[in-house]
Parts: sequence; structure tokens; C-alpha cells
Amino acid sequence: MHAVLPGQGGFFWEDHGFAVAFVFLMAIALLRGQATYWIARTVTEQALRHTSPSTGWRAGVHAWLSGEGVARGRDSIRRWGLVTVPLCYLTVGFQTLVLAAAGMIGIPWGRFTLVQLPGAAAWALIYSTIGFALWGAAIAALAGEPLAIAAVAAAVMVVLATVAVRILKRR
Repeated sequence: MHAVLPGQGGFFWEDHGFAVAFVFLMAIALLRGQATYWIARTVTEQALRHTSPSTGWRAGVHAWLSGEGVARGRDSIRRWGLVTVPLCYLTVGFQTLVLAAAGMIGIPWGRFTLVQLPGAAAWALIYSTIGFALWGAAIAALAGEPLAIAAVAAAVMVVLATVAVRILKRR
């Protein structure tokens, strides 16, 4: 076999791998953000204003949208403004809360989409470069290392125990 240079019949991924990954991840980030925004906006307008479900998945969505997590996202948007939307893409967990809060507050769609773009681009850039490399390294380390598996299991147990203790203390 001989080496195939870019542009000389090589695989598309070899020639354009980063661009494909970036565009794909950017689309995922935008679609996820828009879906979260519109679901929260629609559900908020319909469920919170016109109903009060007590059972089923509607009650779960109603409770989540009127809960503390989304309230924190809403408060951060009110305090810091629309800059919270692109910055939320650099967080884990808080991102969904901010995007849902943006829909709940009723930020105009065009403005939301405009401020969403830099955050989605940053998220796509991180994951199309270093993000996947870190995940791959972590999985490779865990695949052949029993001590690494034990350490990850212990960390998960500590996180679960901490969450359980906090829930019990609130009750």
C-alpha cells in the first residue's frame, strides 16, 4: 500500500475529519439548545399557566420546570443577562437549566438563537478537539486497568452518597 495524500482519493474523513466533526457537533449543540428552549417555552406557557398535573410524566415536567434547578438558571439569566446562554455551554448540568430558563422567560427566539451560536461553537470546538481525546484516553485507561475501574467506581459511589445525604437533609 502507498500513502494517500489529501485530495488524492483518500477517505473523506482523513481529508476533512475535524470539519465534519465540528459541523456535526455544532448541529447537535444547536438542535439540543433549540429543543430545550422550545420544550420549556411551550410547556411553560401551556402547563404552568393552564394546568396543575398531579400524576404522570406531565407532573414530572411541571415539577422540574417549577423546581429549584430551573429557578437557578432563570435567576442567573436575570442577573447576568443573555451572556449566560453562551457561557452555559461550557458547563455540565447547568446548561440544560439555563436553556430551559431562557424558554421559560420567553426570550425572543431570534435573540436566543443569536446568543446561542457562540456557545454552541465553543462546545463543538472543545469536543471536536480535546474533548474526544480525553474521553478516549479515559476509556482506554479504564479498559485495561482494574485499579482505574475501582477508582472510578469509588468516585461514583462518593457522588451518589453525597447526593443521597443532601436529599435526606432537605427532607
